[in-house]
Amino acid sequence: MKFKKTISILILSFLFILPLNVLAYAKNLIPGGETVGIEVNSNGILIVGFYKVNDNYLAKEAGFQVGDKILAINNKTVDTIDEMVKVVNENKEKEAISIQIMRDNKKYTIALPIMQEEDGIYKTGLYVKDSITGLGTLTYIDPETRTFGALGHEILEKTTAKKFEIKDGEIFKADVVGITKSETGSPGEKNATYDKEEVYGSIDKNLESGIFGTYQDTLPNKSLLEVATPEEVKEGEASIYTVTSKNMVENYKINILKVNPEDAVKNILFEITDDTLLQEAGGIVQGMSGSPIIQNNKIIGAVTHVIVNDAKRGYGIFITKMLEDSEEENN
Repeated sequence: MKFKKTISILILSFLFILPLNVLAYAKNLIPGGETVGIEVNSNGILIVGFYKVNDNYLAKEAGFQVGDKILAINNKTVDTIDEMVKVVNENKEKEAISIQIMRDNKKYTIALPIMQEEDGIYKTGLYVKDSITGLGTLTYIDPETRTFGALGHEILEKTTAKKFEIKDGEIFKADVVGITKSETGSPGEKNATYDKEEVYGSIDKNLESGIFGTYQDTLPNKSLLEVATPEEVKEGEASIYTVTSKNMVENYKINILKVNPEDAVKNILFEITDDTLLQEAGGIVQGMSGSPIIQNNKIIGAVTHVIVNDAKRGYGIFITKMLEDSEEENN
């Protein structure tokens, strides 16, 4: 998508300590590969920039910073930009409004001076965002629990380059209508049309290893694939499932160059070897994030990154990492 721990172990004779939460992720999954539209709503209204009002940066001078989350205005909770606009308009006759924000996990209250009226509209001097829409690839669905994983990495807010703290979200139908090919130094991208009315599932987690939620549509009629452990992932031939036209999932050949269990998310270094995919996309493009990686008829991971200086190469995350993170968040 356009998108590290010190352990001390003390062993005592005859003393066994069991974890409070035992992770038991699925052993067989429905593989993805479908391109999906993604929309996530912010847990609070995010400040992403400032603009001048009558030649003054009112909000910046008042003490606001990019990355602050607006929680309330004049003690009235606001969750969306529409709610924020409504409350501001209700208080526009006052000399200042009181805005409660969250910054670095601490709450602050800042007074924003009287709104300067321009063209009949009261303005705050704040650029804000309450949602992000993008494109990615579905990685898997657990047929037993109907939970899904996608992307293989977190959704970042572009301006702040920080993880987007979400309240909720959805995945929905998207059709690939063309591909801007990757070139050396310039990753390409899938171009798609969205149909937000055809919702596939709800999103409730945005984690380092992907986005996760509940699949609500009819389950795809596909054969299940066994989940491979990290120890089973080997250098050599493998494949990825992804879409290059409309929403037809195809199987493309790759070669795994290195397996790194120590990295948090860049576990699998690979290169595209499929001539068709190289001709159509030039290598890995934005929108392929989440494409499942298959080896020996097992699902082993998901595509996560492209190497900018060599778009034929990229990284993947272990599927077990995605499953473990999702399960851990549930416990």
